[in-house]
Amino acid sequence: MSSNSAIERITTDRLVLKVLNEQDHEMIVRYLNRNKHFLKEWEPIRKPEYFTASFQSKLLADEYNQIINGQLFKVWIFLKDDEEEVIGSVSLNNIVRGAFQSCHVGYRLDHQHLNKGYMTEALKAVIEHAFVQMNLHRLEANIMPRNLASLQVVQKLGFQHEGLAKQYLNINGVWEDHIHMVLLNESYRD
Repeated sequence: MSSNSAIERITTDRLVLKVLNEQDHEMIVRYLNRNKHFLKEWEPIRKPEYFTASFQSKLLADEYNQIINGQLFKVWIFLKDDEEEVIGSVSLNNIVRGAFQSCHVGYRLDHQHLNKGYMTEALKAVIEHAFVQMNLHRLEANIMPRNLASLQVVQKLGFQHEGLAKQYLNINGVWEDHIHMVLLNESYRD
């Protein structure tokens, strides 16, 4: 992996966060199918092939190449005592270097593991990686106003409200407004 991503595994008190590749497609398919109805409200409309092994294998290969090239950093979340069952993911998407040094943050969690603090724990570790290892200056999370749980996660971690983006993303077939939340790296170094 390149120095931009520099790590394939992060451990926290209760979790293991791992970069996966196309060989790991079966556990991703299980996760997606288990959460198909839960995630539908928060994501773009997914075609049936999205939930297949062949599609996920290709997607994982593409994502891994983006990680190697420093355009993406994505980890899948596992409980420490079960590294065979994915319970979510955190990603730093659209990484832009140069004068911007910024990215978008995305995350999702298995409906069976909500309200246990797992996402806060995982996202906190990824933020540390983004600021210390990747030396990013700014993380941006865009969240639908009705997604109160997601807003609470980023607020706990210090993200600040920077405004409302009207009809920002097409989610489940509807152009949804999103609250623009930002976290700055106060220790950023050129």
